Amino acid sequence: MSRVRGTPGRDFDIGDVRGDFPDELEIPPLGRPVDAEVRVPGSKSVTNRALLVAALADGVSVVRNPLFSDDPYYLLDALVGLGFDVRADAEAGEARVGGLGGGIPHGDVEVFVGNAGTVARFLPPALALGPGPYTVDGVPRMRERPIRDLVVAMRRLGAAVDYADEDGRFPLLVRGGGLEGGDTPVQGAGSSQFVSGLLMAAPYARRTVNLDVRGRERWPYVGITVEVMRHFGVEVGAPEGLGRLAVEPGGYRARDFRVEPDASAASYFMALAAVTGGRVRVPGLGSRSTQGDLRFAEVLGRMGCGVDLWEDAVEVRGPGRLRGVEVDMNAFSDTMMTLAAIAPFASTPTTITNVGHARHQETDRISAAATELGRLGVEVEEGRDGLRILPGPLRPAVVETYGDHRVAMAFSVAGLAAEGPVVTIRDPGCVTKTFPGYFDALESLR
Repeated sequence: MSRVRGTPGRDFDIGDVRGDFPDELEIPPLGRPVDAEVRVPGSKSVTNRALLVAALADGVSVVRNPLFSDDPYYLLDALVGLGFDVRADAEAGEARVGGLGGGIPHGDVEVFVGNAGTVARFLPPALALGPGPYTVDGVPRMRERPIRDLVVAMRRLGAAVDYADEDGRFPLLVRGGGLEGGDTPVQGAGSSQFVSGLLMAAPYARRTVNLDVRGRERWPYVGITVEVMRHFGVEVGAPEGLGRLAVEPGGYRARDFRVEPDASAASYFMALAAVTGGRVRVPGLGSRSTQGDLRFAEVLGRMGCGVDLWEDAVEVRGPGRLRGVEVDMNAFSDTMMTLAAIAPFASTPTTITNVGHARHQETDRISAAATELGRLGVEVEEGRDGLRILPGPLRPAVVETYGDHRVAMAFSVAGLAAEGPVVTIRDPGCVTKTFPGYFDALESLR
């Protein structure tokens, strides 16, 4: 089993987070309103940004409260394979990363990213700084996910990068030699991760990097990237306002960095409060958060919930009955599946719009939501970039997860809120991608 280097006996092993899961897991109804304070693990989005920037910084950084799950594991394992000194201690809840000021110690490395989209999109621009060559590849689903727009932008910035097989698809061959810099448009409709990957490598380009970002109106995940970069000493300028981002040559300084709780993970517990008429408080996730997925709480407010957002916590209180809502979830689409799973319990239809890019994630999430809701007896209208979900009772069914953690976690909320045992989750172990202890956390609510 691949292991990330650490102090003796305290390494982080992917086996530690995967554990033992059955092939199928029945979700017994909760049978009462939930009333709990729930602590969720660190943000995947923030963790992977902080780990990569720490590796590019000058000196030893400590990343505290990182998420220890499949996706960050692939990044940690890649950093070790590239020659970085990484000491990850899951018990202590921290990772120490020795950065080399933009240097990549080893060349001629094959990097496997599994199905971790952030790792797959963040690493290639950083690898361009090293001696090369590097091959970046993942599971078969990763070879279906878009990457062309990132490659085009990297080439415009002077990176030597090619497709190792099919044009426009993984695996990539990054030859190294550095980034020249300059100006480039970035088509980000497929994923804002392209923009984030370019930004994080940009301080080590030979001249100023100017990105003309196109294709999406709001970029909350890019905001996370900018905040992490700022913490490590690099400012991202916006010389011409929204859509124009500039990074001057320079470099990151080693820092201690604390990862805040994951807003996407919190959405499942907030949804449970909403759909059972109960109360959930999530500490550590509040008004200062940079995570766009916290906007899910606003959606619940529109559905009739009471929502309090403090500096260091968020609390959701469910109504007697949710009402349906029409909402553009483009900027926080990782919570789209959560809303879809609780929509059948509302009094009126729910419409989710502008999430077409969700078809290119771990699975086609629009199709998956429509198919599994239909399997549970819910009437759904599937559109090109969204869903319309009609209220109705659930009938017993086994929910297919397609290896997608968000399908498993969202539909388990529906099972907890249902009348009678109706939801069984197939391949529940897929939750290890972002929340290995998810089902234990649900069980603790009983």
